[in-house]
Amino acid sequence: MSLLEYIDKGGIIVYILIFLNIIGFTIILWKFFTIPRKNAIIEKIRTKIDSTHTKTLEIQIEYEIKKLENGLTYVKNIASVAPLLGLLGTVYGVYKAFEQITQKGLGDPTIFSGGISIALITTIAGLVVAIPHLIAYNYFISLIDSIELKAKKELLN
Repeated sequence: MSLLEYIDKGGIIVYILIFLNIIGFTIILWKFFTIPRKNAIIEKIRTKIDSTHTKTLEIQIEYEIKKLENGLTYVKNIASVAPLLGLLGTVYGVYKAFEQITQKGLGDPTIFSGGISIALITTIAGLVVAIPHLIAYNYFISLIDSIELKAKKELLN
């Protein structure tokens, strides 16, 4: 079976997961190319604020950090929702399998396998979408935290 056949067999839930994957990876790529190096952010803050105003400097650091975090909530939500959508597909597939058994009995095992394959495909799709998004989210949050710590260390002391 080809990848497109698996996707088609997974149904609407797999298409939703693909859509979320496209959105998430677009944000991940955007963040990868737009989060500048630590020194560039610190220089940006330094040029905006006079060093004599410590409270203003702290506010400026927080503002710049919040700007860097923009969009990461979507990546985190996709990482959280994708396995749940996979689980929903699993429940739906098992339901379809039992529905077929109820209608046609247990005489033919191929009747049961259609629903189980839907369950497995959607579970796999949910995990395939969630895992890279969770890794990317944690990477970017770690990077932003280190930028914030370096900025506070260099500019407030």
